[in-house]
Amino acid sequence: MSGGVLAIDQGTTSSRAIVFGEDFQPISVGQQEFPQHFPKSGWVEHSPSDIWTSTLAVCREALAKAPDGGASVAAIGITNQRETTLVWDRSTGEPVYEAIVWQDRRTSETCAKLRADGLEAAFTAKTGLLLDPYFSGTKIAWILDNVDGVRARAERGELAFGTVDTWLIWHLTGGKVHATDATNASRTLIYNIHDNAWDEELCRHLNIPLSLLPEVKDSADDFGETDVGLFGRAIPILGVAGDQQAATVGQACFQPGMVKSTYGTGCFALMNTGKAPVASSNRMLTTIAYRLGGQTTYALEGSIFVAGAAVQWLRDGLGLIESAGESQSLAEQADPNQDVYLVPAFVGLGAPYWDADARGALFGLTRNTGPKEIARAVLQSVGFQTSDLIKAMHADWPEAGHPVLRVDGGMTASDWTMQFLADILGAPVDRPTVAETTALGAAWLAGYRAGIWPGPDAFSSQWKLEKRFEPRLQESERSRLLAGWQDAVKRTRTTQD
Repeated sequence: MSGGVLAIDQGTTSSRAIVFGEDFQPISVGQQEFPQHFPKSGWVEHSPSDIWTSTLAVCREALAKAPDGGASVAAIGITNQRETTLVWDRSTGEPVYEAIVWQDRRTSETCAKLRADGLEAAFTAKTGLLLDPYFSGTKIAWILDNVDGVRARAERGELAFGTVDTWLIWHLTGGKVHATDATNASRTLIYNIHDNAWDEELCRHLNIPLSLLPEVKDSADDFGETDVGLFGRAIPILGVAGDQQAATVGQACFQPGMVKSTYGTGCFALMNTGKAPVASSNRMLTTIAYRLGGQTTYALEGSIFVAGAAVQWLRDGLGLIESAGESQSLAEQADPNQDVYLVPAFVGLGAPYWDADARGALFGLTRNTGPKEIARAVLQSVGFQTSDLIKAMHADWPEAGHPVLRVDGGMTASDWTMQFLADILGAPVDRPTVAETTALGAAWLAGYRAGIWPGPDAFSSQWKLEKRFEPRLQESERSRLLAGWQDAVKRTRTTQD
């Protein structure tokens, strides 16, 4: 068999669709931005209809741009922003509330109460996660408790919950399929990653009816087929993974110890730990990397909430740049004698601190500090935060050694940022030739399931290096910069270990 694969990459600020050919190279692309809404401080929402209509539009665009009009596309793979939470009516498909985005912090108090009740250990033992507003579970509970009439409807079995993948599958199949995959389920705070099942006890703690929840499948599995009216024919949906897990697959990180880090709105580093989950002592997350043929592969994950979003802040919030690319040229001109640190805790701090109430701050400002130094601080903050994650992962799993870091995402286009990342990590950083690793991972899952793309080993062999960044910084200077960063973080945090 041969043929292409349509990958849907539904992200936080845009929806994209890419048709990949038999050689794993992108053939055509459709992309459309859509708005985020911030109704209150710390609240972040999307319109569910924006997610769906933008996804449908970019799929049609990518198929239309393909040389054969998409006729050779044999399967669809979906990757998505994770933890973003939707609840809708099973009969009409109408959402009962806006989509609550992964960045949203409205359930901080709920998480604090659960911790005070001594429940965090139970959640962590079963899910590998910490009690944080980031995850879907407390978002579901908030919708049930705060939208009129919704809890009663949920308890009558009238409503469906889904992360973004499930919302898209529902609409693509004309409401026939209510399903997710193990990677997305593992981010909900109510999925037992050891038993691979929804956990009744955790659902009781959050007062979530089991009838709300989708069926959980492998990452390469049968998720139904598209309604004929959408694309003129039925196309099977055969691959699904959350965006960071899809990037792990797209980077061919199939061997234990391999690490990838994706730099988009946030930054997410995953280390493959193989067939056994590794419990973290350093506030990393234990999560599912992928599940193939019923066999689960686990990972340690560190999540940074603000990476590329800090560059957007430079552009949209401060007006210091007109395009993201200008941040590098500004950083290159910064005064080397000024140590300015940005702790970008705009929506709290993620791993390894998990301080939901921390807020962003700039340190080291003088009368001579200007846009150049602030731009450099923004780009350096990504490296500093990644260093925190990698250090914690190696402490949790020393046998992994100190492997090369494979990187992807929009920020990796900046050579300056990637060189600083290698310098501050003291380790090589590898940028692949195919930049669209998240979409490629979703495409591979679908192509593999369809029998038209090769297995993990053969797929790994096609991974190609575009550029390796070797560390050049002296150890003494690295230590000095990291000490300054740690001092800045300490001053920002509202909780101390």
